[in-house]
Amino acid sequence: MTMAGSIDVVGIAGRSGEVVEAAHFSAIRTVRTEAEALVTLARALDGEMKAGFGRAVDMLHSGTGRVFVAGIGKSGHIARKIAATLASTGTPASFIHPTEASHGDLGMITREDSVIALSWSGETTELGDIVSYCKRFAVTLIAFTANPDSTLGLAADILLPLPSVKEACPHNLAPTSSSVMQLALGDALAVALLERRGFSASDFKRFHPGGKLASRLKSVGQLMHVGEEMPLVHRGIPMSDAILTIMSKRFGCTGVVDEAGRLVGIVTDGDLRRHMGVDLLQTPVEAVMTASPITTAPSGFASAALELMSRSRITAMYVVEEGRPVGILHIHDLLSAGIV
Repeated sequence: MTMAGSIDVVGIAGRSGEVVEAAHFSAIRTVRTEAEALVTLARALDGEMKAGFGRAVDMLHSGTGRVFVAGIGKSGHIARKIAATLASTGTPASFIHPTEASHGDLGMITREDSVIALSWSGETTELGDIVSYCKRFAVTLIAFTANPDSTLGLAADILLPLPSVKEACPHNLAPTSSSVMQLALGDALAVALLERRGFSASDFKRFHPGGKLASRLKSVGQLMHVGEEMPLVHRGIPMSDAILTIMSKRFGCTGVVDEAGRLVGIVTDGDLRRHMGVDLLQTPVEAVMTASPITTAPSGFASAALELMSRSRITAMYVVEEGRPVGILHIHDLLSAGIV
């Protein structure tokens, strides 16, 4: 009980706790419901959808034109993402808005192209003109729908029937689980096509020149130091000269090359500590160096170089081609470039 004009802090705190608990329960229920939908989709892909999915991958892989992905409402948002994923993984694709298609954009679609149409009910009115156009001009039509007997399902050349699942919405109305399944099926197509094409990390680099992914795809050759920046000494010189070379550069090491210019060793501060003594300065460099040092190639990915350096607990690494040093890479170069 509270006095007039006072604030029931305990009551507010109690209600706040109840709200947080209810939100937590809702979140867990939503995620679990959508996860169950994905499990159901996986079973369908291993059963009734298996043949159709294989046909879709074969057709899209062998096609010479573009892939247009269409949908309206929530299916439209998913269609945009599917088109973007296909395009970024080697399958030329674009989103086409069903309404805009009815007002001239159908002219973008040729006989060599294919269309992926998304509609949970299969009776989306706005898709009607696209479906009719595909049938009239023999454009391959792939359908994502939960109703195989719908207008879209019956018109499709390749039907991918989505299994019936419970929406995460407590009223079983808002597209939630169904949208997640459409998205996952689109990802499954894109990845299957990526693998069929042999799409490599280098291909990703070509299509993703900006952003965080671009930094991960930088090559060693783009970041390495070359020419006079490389600390190098010849085999046979005394350690006094090798130490001067180490001090004149900023890498804390020097490479050792033979008469043919091949990298045969490296001298690091750790090697100096292990061989510290009164005769160190007169000692031949090959008696102190670490033979067969860890190296990388200029064409390698900078992210792989960072992983190798971290695993080997080294801070600098020589870049070699045919056994000869062409550059040196420091871990700070990788971190400064955003390689993580």
